[in-house]
Amino acid sequence: MRQFAVIGLGRFGWSVAKTLSEKGHQVLAIDRNEELVQGASDFVTESVQVDSTDEKAMKAVGIMNVDVAIIGIGTNLEASILTALILKELGIQHIVARAVTEEHGKVLEKVGATKVVFLERDMGIRVANSLLSPSVLEHIELSPEFSIMETVPPQEFIGKSIRDLDVRAKHGLNIIGVRGKKPKTQNGTCELNVAPKADYIIKQGDIFVIIGSNENLDKFKKAYHIEK
Repeated sequence: MRQFAVIGLGRFGWSVAKTLSEKGHQVLAIDRNEELVQGASDFVTESVQVDSTDEKAMKAVGIMNVDVAIIGIGTNLEASILTALILKELGIQHIVARAVTEEHGKVLEKVGATKVVFLERDMGIRVANSLLSPSVLEHIELSPEFSIMETVPPQEFIGKSIRDLDVRAKHGLNIIGVRGKKPKTQNGTCELNVAPKADYIIKQGDIFVIIGSNENLDKFKKAYHIEK
């Protein structure tokens, strides 16, 4: 189980913190606003009122112990950038930062952010799911019950046909597309084979695009250790 820190409890940060907590992970929530900190204490492991641009204060709350830090600070660009810089200097290996503009994102990357996202309030769930499952390249919630997931196939799937895998019968999921290993489109992305035939053989480097209920997707990830 990895430890996460969510810094900035606006709509985005709140959503990320809540989703990670609901998935059973340890979450340290940080914000300057006492009311937000108290509210988050109902569902996170620890919630503290701290100025994230204060390096000593961040050390005092044990920020160095987390595996991933998510910076959810939005409008205060200076605080966002300074926080990323402090986290980098304190040795945090994985720093995910929300950016408001392209320029803001470029600065965040230069000062140490390993991943920059341009997402708004209701997209925090999508980011949290991608953090929990490194093999999951994309997770898009279509509704509270159903999602589309783009993921690396489990190793035991390699060399087998879609017919042999029969994920619909075994897992209640549908493979709606497969991306190949080599980029084929003009913009450098891999061409998507939509609705691949049943005799398609899964190859090393392929990427699945799967649709199904969130419950079945979670069971699938656990069954093949995709969460780890």
